[in-house]
Amino acid sequence: MSDHQHIVHPIPPFFKDDSKILILGSFPSVKTRESGFFYGHPQNRFWKVMAAVFKDDVPATVPEKHAFLSRHQIALWDVIHSCDIIGSSDASIRNVTVNDLSVVLDQAPVGKIFVNGKAAEKLYKKYTEPLMQRPAICLPSTSPANAAWTLEKLTEAWKAVRE
Repeated sequence: MSDHQHIVHPIPPFFKDDSKILILGSFPSVKTRESGFFYGHPQNRFWKVMAAVFKDDVPATVPEKHAFLSRHQIALWDVIHSCDIIGSSDASIRNVTVNDLSVVLDQAPVGKIFVNGKAAEKLYKKYTEPLMQRPAICLPSTSPANAAWTLEKLTEAWKAVRE
């Protein structure tokens, strides 16, 4: 008996026709799946880091997050479409199917693809990069599990999305 659940990604990609940056996570956490939008866990530092990088207010609601991403020409999605997972544990992920990034890349002028953390990088390199023939730049995870990275260190590293 396994504690793995088979879950299909419940959140569509967020992008606009002018999105220049694509940021990919691995797969949404339980809290994010409950919130209905990316990085919905209150302890995840993604929105604080992005606000600091772009010198903007931290968006709190989903409409504010949409507006923030639109303003800064950012697309968000995850590498994985569906998988077997225990809770929110990236380490437990198996039986993976990936999202088809051409949905975004064929419609938006994405210049750079970033992955949020080592788990997303590993999955991207294994499954997505061979299909898309586009490298991704790995940034340190904004997850609360990545406690070694302070908000300040994360913000400094994530400034790469602005360049």
